[in-house]
Amino acid sequence: MKLFVGLGNPGQKYARNRHNIGFMALERIAEDHGFGPWKSKFQAEIAEGRLGGQKVLLVKPQTFMNRSGQSVGEAMRFYKLDSTDVTVFHDELDLAPGKVRVKAGGGHAGHNGLRSIHEHISPAYDRVRLGIGHPGRKEMVSPYVLSDFAKADADWLDSVLRGVSDGAHYLADDESGKFMNAVALRTAPPRSSKQSGKPESPPKTSAEAASVPDERSAMQKLLDKFR
Repeated sequence: MKLFVGLGNPGQKYARNRHNIGFMALERIAEDHGFGPWKSKFQAEIAEGRLGGQKVLLVKPQTFMNRSGQSVGEAMRFYKLDSTDVTVFHDELDLAPGKVRVKAGGGHAGHNGLRSIHEHISPAYDRVRLGIGHPGRKEMVSPYVLSDFAKADADWLDSVLRGVSDGAHYLADDESGKFMNAVALRTAPPRSSKQSGKPESPPKTSAEAASVPDERSAMQKLLDKFR
């Protein structure tokens, strides 16, 4: 069994925040893959289903971001799982918007949700880092992540969520390379043969056309004149 954990803050006030992209990813997976209804357990909203060859429990902690580890630890102990059975989906400031990376273990880089999970289950868990970009200055980070995605973000955000959902069964089967390929097909689809071919030349302007030498014979010019 696998635990897929999405990080975010509970309540409609935070639902479209950049900090809640982890919740959004799990909600898309649940919808696309026919998971059961969301229920309250382990201080979280949970949904059960299958991805690939694995039974998967989706977990959205309702403890607020900085205490996410309490919920994750409780669910992990209940099912007698190891931290390596846990994959956490979270927002990532150090990746450009629309970029996705998979990482096994490592530090928390100051992310309060990851910090809490470190404390409760150890750093030995997998992460899906969902890029949201950085506001530029450290003092702007908190208001930035707690603000809603802009309208201009809608297209790339939808592509990321669809890609994550497309590849979720690979992730459950520990095939991170295939997962990343599935994401890339949504976020950076290959160009068609028409797009990759030589671009067509633009039509000549009247000035350019006038500069082309007239190669008609004298007789042809005379005939064209009286048409």
